[in-house]
Amino acid sequence: MRKTMKTMNFMTKMKYIAGALLLSIICGVKGSAQDIAEQLHFNVDWQMNAPIGTDFADKISGWGMNFEAGYYITPHWSLGAFLNFHTNHKYVDRQTYQLSPTESLTTDQQQSAYQLPFGLSAAYRIKEDGYVRPYVGAKIGAMYAKNTTYVNSIGWYDNPWGFYVSPEVGVHIYPVPDKRFGFRIAAYYSYATNQSRLMLGTMDGQNNLGFRVGICF
Repeated sequence: MRKTMKTMNFMTKMKYIAGALLLSIICGVKGSAQDIAEQLHFNVDWQMNAPIGTDFADKISGWGMNFEAGYYITPHWSLGAFLNFHTNHKYVDRQTYQLSPTESLTTDQQQSAYQLPFGLSAAYRIKEDGYVRPYVGAKIGAMYAKNTTYVNSIGWYDNPWGFYVSPEVGVHIYPVPDKRFGFRIAAYYSYATNQSRLMLGTMDGQNNLGFRVGICF
């Protein structure tokens, strides 16, 4: 009888210990999940883009968006990933092009340059709290492009891939400093190694200056 009572007491103690361990694990996992969620951040931006160093589709354009997700590995440093897209256009008046020693073409044309860079991003925020938090950052990755020349109902296009790099400076603005939601303003420069050879135009690398306005959370 005494042996049975000792066994029951031991089992009861083990149940309490197992329950306490399970509760500790659940609380620990919950706390870790909360910490991870607090360090995650996202940006969604509209962007304005002006190609430089080229005469192909070099008109400034607001046909672009930027998406980013990051994680603060320290209070100041963030690592993440990005994807954005942009399209620039240019209309070229009617003129004569010498295609070969014996061939020429007289026409107007519509040029279009589409960019889709994606890859990794890093940022350093100078201030980690307050209403205004300036930062500097950089993006690096690959870029898919589609460059097209339209002549009447005919189009020549090229789809080059290239290496992409883009430094930027910006600021996050939080109307309520202890809340996640805020606004972002950024200026950037980007360079991609994409090259295109079209019948009525060429592009050797793609350089851009631009700015972004969006939300962060």
